[in-house]
Amino acid sequence: MTAWEWVSAVLILTGSALALTASVGIVRFPDTLTRMHAATKPQVVGLVLVLTGTGIDIRHDSNVWMLVLTALFTIITAPVIAHLLGRTAYREQRHRDGLLRINELGRDD
Repeated sequence: MTAWEWVSAVLILTGSALALTASVGIVRFPDTLTRMHAATKPQVVGLVLVLTGTGIDIRHDSNVWMLVLTALFTIITAPVIAHLLGRTAYREQRHRDGLLRINELGRDD
């Protein structure tokens, strides 16, 4: 195995481990806001690592640009989806009491 194959394998395995921890977090966390955190951060980083490792592995192929576009669209859309999901969970009161320290969307009583 060459050095590039080792780097590719390490990136793919690390990304897969992050995706696994994200899936465990989605199942184990108690409320929507913490599940949303587990679904966005490690999942996106894990996917980007897997795509980077795959890109290194097929670096001489023209399909590398498809991997770059996939990573770019994931990085762009994941925060927007998380924001909309968090707002919806807040508005439907699907969070634990005392979880929010500063309530910027609440009324000043």
